[in-house]
Amino acid sequence: MNGGVYRSVNPTVSIDQPVHPVPSEFLLAQNYPNPFNSTTVIRYALPKMSDVKLIIYNVLGQKVRTLLNDRVEAGYHSIEWDGRNDIGAQAASGIFVYRLKAGNQIISKKMLLLR
Repeated sequence: MNGGVYRSVNPTVSIDQPVHPVPSEFLLAQNYPNPFNSTTVIRYALPKMSDVKLIIYNVLGQKVRTLLNDRVEAGYHSIEWDGRNDIGAQAASGIFVYRLKAGNQIISKKMLLLR
């Protein structure tokens, strides 16, 4: 060692855990694709854990399908609708309203099913 000063460096290795962002507000996105003919995806965001209901209605206001009725963690979520009603029959072509209720907040949007 030629009389020099040597330093050994042991780098610290850390593994970052993935961060799951929590949205700042209650959101319901437009379904995609829209219009659709077989399945569509509905995305929503919850700023806090909530009791959530996501229900599909026809234009007459009749319930077609309950997609979700559960307690859901805060975060970004999605759910797929296969165009079927609660008894498993295919819904007819038409305009439908999907309504998301979380706590005391409600948002509704329209979608178009084409068979």
